Amino acid sequence: MMASSFSLTETLRTLSHILLPVRCASCDRPLAGDPVPFFCRTCWAQLKPISGPECARCGRPFASPISTQYSPGLVCADCRRHPPAYARAWSCYRYEPPLQDAIQLLKYQRKVALASPLAALFAHRPVQPSAFDLIMPVPLHADRLREREFNQALLLADRLATALNLPLSYDHLIRTKATAPQSELNRAARLQNLRRTFAVRAPDDIQGKRILLVDDVFTTGTTVNECAKVLRKAGAGPVSACTVARAV
Repeated sequence: MMASSFSLTETLRTLSHILLPVRCASCDRPLAGDPVPFFCRTCWAQLKPISGPECARCGRPFASPISTQYSPGLVCADCRRHPPAYARAWSCYRYEPPLQDAIQLLKYQRKVALASPLAALFAHRPVQPSAFDLIMPVPLHADRLREREFNQALLLADRLATALNLPLSYDHLIRTKATAPQSELNRAARLQNLRRTFAVRAPDDIQGKRILLVDDVFTTGTTVNECAKVLRKAGAGPVSACTVARAV
């Protein structure tokens, strides 16, 4: 039955592309039965997973393939100098085309059909459901949410929570201040930009909870670190973070 349903889906998608032609957002090739909206099979297959040794805390890839051979728990210099508030952070794929194109289409052009294939990329770094009690998206400020009409992190977190059969919280962690987009700022400005930006509602609900934060892109880690700070201060247990992509 599952195979039949998949075949029917592909057939319908092929027919829809014949009636309403769509071109790949990456290579501009006409789409037919390609399974990922807005991208052809060839381009989607070029996504580059993050592999090899990485910082045991923030997930930053190490240059040397033998960096962790004798020290599996090795952390990077930044994490040694400034230990983050989160226990662990990891990302699945490199933030570069065509994944970069897909995330930007989702966020800025409202192509929400990409939420499911993007969330499916979390399977590259499987999450152990028993390690967490609660999944949370990194929140948007109400003004940005009204402008965009959705929170891409919530769409991803919702699908991951369903796959892992874990509770999803979208109202405990809130953004109290509208800030400039982090992508427009340097590292020092990012830190200043996010100070006192997040807060926790009903902190009694998250006492001791092991929380997994979900977002689309990890750049410097400033955002997830600020979220983890306020969650820990409110009484949460260990906070970890996972993202679909990482700027490397």
